[in-house]
Amino acid sequence: MAFFQDPPRLGNQYDDDALLQEHLQRTLPEDALQSCLEESRELGELSGGELYQALLYDRLNEPVLTQWDPWGNRIDHIEVSPLWKRAERMAARHGFVAAGYEDEFGEHARTHQFTLNYLAQASLDIYSCPLAMTDGAARTLLDSGNQPLIDRALPHLTSRDPETMWTSGQWMTERTGGSDVGKSETEARQDGETWKLYGTKWFTSATTSQMALTLGRPEGNGPGGRGLALFYVELRDEAGRLRNISVNRLKDKFGTRKVPTAELSLDGTPAIPVGELGNGVRNITPMLNITRTWNAMAAAWAMRRAVALARDFSSRRHAFGAVLANKPLHVDTMASMVAEQEAATLMAFRTVALLGKVERKTATEGEKRQFRILTPIAKLLTAKQAVAVTSEAIESFGGAGYVEDTGLPRLMA
Repeated sequence: MAFFQDPPRLGNQYDDDALLQEHLQRTLPEDALQSCLEESRELGELSGGELYQALLYDRLNEPVLTQWDPWGNRIDHIEVSPLWKRAERMAARHGFVAAGYEDEFGEHARTHQFTLNYLAQASLDIYSCPLAMTDGAARTLLDSGNQPLIDRALPHLTSRDPETMWTSGQWMTERTGGSDVGKSETEARQDGETWKLYGTKWFTSATTSQMALTLGRPEGNGPGGRGLALFYVELRDEAGRLRNISVNRLKDKFGTRKVPTAELSLDGTPAIPVGELGNGVRNITPMLNITRTWNAMAAAWAMRRAVALARDFSSRRHAFGAVLANKPLHVDTMASMVAEQEAATLMAFRTVALLGKVERKTATEGEKRQFRILTPIAKLLTAKQAVAVTSEAIESFGGAGYVEDTGLPRLMA
């Protein structure tokens, strides 16, 4: 009889994760742990079962930009994948952003929020990208003290209703580069009571979002980061038309291909200053801290998924008279992967816990300093760990790890 290799399978991603359970038992009060147990198990079952199968089925679907309708009207419509549409509704219902701002768990709200995302996001095709920026926008607006904008946007950004929840973009990168933001060329011109933006944003994620926070240089301001101001933009008018925004193209990029990253031209796009007409880089820092935390957690759940698949496969793959799980060299390799994955997970969750304490004003001075130091370090280290661990995991499948329709190469996405 011909040989057919049994593919890797996933179980309940909560029940199978001893590290996560131990960490939550150690860090959450008992009432909080019990309160979120049922939802954690539900998401763990979905993530290892139905959603994972949907992820594999949805593999070839990528965002599609339609710039013109059949009658010659410029529409710049971006169609996202079916799984992204499902993820959008799940994000609202399960509070993938909202849970971090609710009072039920107090300083542990962030741990609860990121537990939900840790369990679900590995099967949701990088939908964490717009959620990270949505979370960052909510935090930035709250820290700005701009009450009219807070009243306008925050109920949408932290909504649990799929019909009213908004996501947000973060538009910083221009042709001058992503790191040297002070060279940004977008101009902000005042037209009566309104500000309008003119320029090109070279790399904008979450282009299908309802709003964005972006940087622009008010006329007359000096060069560099201090001359930039932070602006709030709503992308579409009441009829759903983009507000003097043109989508030049979607970015054909390595990895994260499901994210509709686009190059945009702004030609008089209405905008509202979030705060002062300067120091825009400093004023967008809360968003950067939140998105860095999301990046660290995303690296952790990507490694967790890679390890889970590799571990299951090692019990199904027979080679040279035994399953891989019984081969000493493979066991040693898996042990190294697990060590890296668990260390990254604990580092990311520590960053999350500190974020919760800082936001709820229960952090000590030492914890505040630790959060400031750990946030960028966690992003950097976990990102590098994720590349190494997912690469090793792909190798553990042999040739199948590099065959696209197994879904395994996307572990490095």
